[in-house]
Amino acid sequence: MDRSTLPIPPAPFQGKIERTAKDSTPDFPKGVAAPEGAPNVLLILTDDVGFGASSTFGGPVQTPTMQQLADNGLRYNMFHTTALCSPTRAALITGRNHHSVASGVITEFATGYPGYNSLVPASAGSVGAVLKENGYNTSWFGKMHNVPDWMSSQAGPFDLWPSGLGFEYFYGFLGGDSDQWHPALYENTMPIEPYLGKPDYILDHDLADKAIAWMRMQHALAPNKPWLLYYATGTAHAPHQAPKEWIAKYKGQFDQGWDKAREETLARQIKLGIVPPNTQLTARPEQIPAWDTLSADQKRLYARMMEVYAGALSYADNQIGRLLSAVKDSGQLDNTLVIFIMGDNGASAEGSQQGTTNEVATAGNGVKESLPFLLSMIDKLGGPLAYNHYPVGWAHAMDAPMQWTKQVASHFGGTRNGLVISWPAHIKDRGGLRSQFAHVIDIVPTIYEAAGITPPTIMDGTEQMPLDGTSLVYTFGDAKASTRHTTQYFELVGNRGIYKDGWIANTTPLRLPWVTIGEEPNPDDFKWELYNISEDFSQANNLAAKNPEKLKELQDAFDVEAKKYNVYPLDSSFASRADPAIRPSLTRGRAEFAYYPGMIRIPEGSAPDFKNKSWTAAAEVTVPKGGASGVLATIGGRFGGWALMLKDSKPVFVYALSNQPEHKFRIAANEALPPGGHVVRVKFDYDGGGIGKGATATLLVDEKQVAQGKIPQTIGIRFSLDETFDVGEDTGTPVSEDYAGAMPYAFSGTLKRFAVVLEPDNLSDEEKARLRNELAKALMAVQ
Repeated sequence: MDRSTLPIPPAPFQGKIERTAKDSTPDFPKGVAAPEGAPNVLLILTDDVGFGASSTFGGPVQTPTMQQLADNGLRYNMFHTTALCSPTRAALITGRNHHSVASGVITEFATGYPGYNSLVPASAGSVGAVLKENGYNTSWFGKMHNVPDWMSSQAGPFDLWPSGLGFEYFYGFLGGDSDQWHPALYENTMPIEPYLGKPDYILDHDLADKAIAWMRMQHALAPNKPWLLYYATGTAHAPHQAPKEWIAKYKGQFDQGWDKAREETLARQIKLGIVPPNTQLTARPEQIPAWDTLSADQKRLYARMMEVYAGALSYADNQIGRLLSAVKDSGQLDNTLVIFIMGDNGASAEGSQQGTTNEVATAGNGVKESLPFLLSMIDKLGGPLAYNHYPVGWAHAMDAPMQWTKQVASHFGGTRNGLVISWPAHIKDRGGLRSQFAHVIDIVPTIYEAAGITPPTIMDGTEQMPLDGTSLVYTFGDAKASTRHTTQYFELVGNRGIYKDGWIANTTPLRLPWVTIGEEPNPDDFKWELYNISEDFSQANNLAAKNPEKLKELQDAFDVEAKKYNVYPLDSSFASRADPAIRPSLTRGRAEFAYYPGMIRIPEGSAPDFKNKSWTAAAEVTVPKGGASGVLATIGGRFGGWALMLKDSKPVFVYALSNQPEHKFRIAANEALPPGGHVVRVKFDYDGGGIGKGATATLLVDEKQVAQGKIPQTIGIRFSLDETFDVGEDTGTPVSEDYAGAMPYAFSGTLKRFAVVLEPDNLSDEEKARLRNELAKALMAVQ
């Protein structure tokens, strides 16, 4: 069968047609079947997990599921990603370099160049689409961070959602991160709130449940039809959240601190044979404090933050284990190709030097968290009341023995991740180690070769670009096979590298990955380093001064690859790319909006921009006899947001700058509304004079003032990283704990309409520049 053009054209009618059915022979069109013996494919990707985190690769976090797969398959210790979320994920599902598929940076930083606009082209058909057209059932569970901001609402278009990319079933979330306790989930393109009424709900468990149910259904109904199940956890991206008992497993296990933990990890890696015996532990950057210089309180807090991270990753591994057990119990494991990538990039250094309990407030909105406050939250870390992230020092430790962290595409701390492949029917060297150079673009070619599928040249009428990756099937039976992936470039936000035949040349970072504001370097200002990776596993010995000829050779090679794969123009900026004005928008130029009950889960980028300006919003309501309560409209949640509501028929406006008690503000009327029709309005008068300044909120009922209050500091950059604008109820977390037990606190009266009018922001050019800087900080936290 010719599979080079997809969809595969139907075969001609083979029956016979006469004047009557009695004299005719029927012939049903035959569906496309997968190649004989094609395996099921279980593709697993975790989030923000460095090479030195998982116990399978010598790290301190126990991952017995991944270890079981490694014991029955192969470990790869020279596997690489792009150093960032959206780029890695686009490369993973297409088999092309991230710039080739318009994903040179996260979607929130998209710019109008072919390598950076975040619009994955139709010429790069995804593995979901190709396998579906080749007789597979396809599904996607978990994280999807490749939908552009302006396409992420219920208005669509849905071309770049999983369902538009060939995945027949999607159960997961859009964007960079998700609250495990209150996730903003979609089933296909329908927003759902599965956590309501379930106090013990947690996303990782739910994802496993849904994946198991889908897999069982496919096998029960079509046992001879293979499936693709893409399982992408939000863990271990912040917020680091897990059941208490899983966090408790690590109590006291990180009291030695990040410096000692790095040493212990390298020792285990050498003992296990994960790294060569001569591997060196790269130096800790001087900007990261030595553990021994910290106070006792800091050590106690930071160790606890790492315990939470470890508990979250172990719990996610456990839930993946449930899925694998279900595959085994169904008798399908032997011919299931399992590809487990531990991390889409290195560990995240976006938690600041001291960690945080509220990622968006500290990263974007300028909120400070004192050490006493953080200590007061120590027992809440990992639970629903914290949106926590560990300090930079632990990110560096989780990338041991390499330099740097996530975001830094020039160094292996950002790009090297653990990979395990298991396929019991075909991989006989169980427990083997593979050290061939590999990259995330190699995964799709591996799947196609294993399935006996030729990559299409035309798909849906569009000529397909060639795959950029190299299948890893050649390594399955030969540990000593020569590396076939001999050249690979790296680039993100100006940090560059080029691997070629055992050497890597790379730039020296000019911006720390946990610092997103300040002067934006010129791409030509970066210095270059040179390493012989065949002798220097961890990129520890810079040979640039000793071998300038080799360095120049590789720099020239980078230029060739950059031109070939849409890397140019180089752009090392953050703030200018964070500006929403450079991308399409559903709301730009609009000042008046009207919404109706049931309009929920509108992403912040598709909602009115309530920040740094005056505005007014009015709800037309009818209060029944006996009174009414509930949310009229809200944006954000307990970590930052506002809500207009009735509480026992009394109008209330609540505002949360952050999760800190002194940052919660409540303005409420004294009198209840009588039954009948009313207009409840909030008038938000912004003080002006900059970003995130104060405001006065006035409540009016039928144009009579009923309450007023001062909010000394407002949210200037981003309300939330994962919560939304809702009308008539509150999804996600509550802005005020007053109604936490009544979520979603749907309005019990009649809400006819909710109208919003925005006034101009009147920010100066200098203030707009600062706004872009701060927005860059917030957005980099969602990668």
